[in-house]
Amino acid sequence: MKKGEIWLANLPQQIGKEQLGERPALVIADTEVGLIIVIPLTSNLKLSKYQHTIKISPSKQNSLDKESIAPIFQLRAVDKKRMLYKIGNLENHYLEEINKALKNLLKL
Repeated sequence: MKKGEIWLANLPQQIGKEQLGERPALVIADTEVGLIIVIPLTSNLKLSKYQHTIKISPSKQNSLDKESIAPIFQLRAVDKKRMLYKIGNLENHYLEEINKALKNLLKL
């Protein structure tokens, strides 16, 4: 799995406002210990009002079927076994926006 790929992921139980269930997830990093760092995507466009979110429009390249939000603040590590199948690849201009948002959020 490579940074920028979008996979359908099965995320574990929810506590509070965490994203859960089967949903697209953007791969940020593939670790050497069997974990993937992802940003779960959501079609809840109301999240766009928050800082550290990127709106992604569907395209042939990313294969999303609706407008989606990448809530950067939901960054999480999940086991590779939770990744069901690859959906598509995020366009470079979105990936650049996400990289900037990650640096800002993590104060890098």
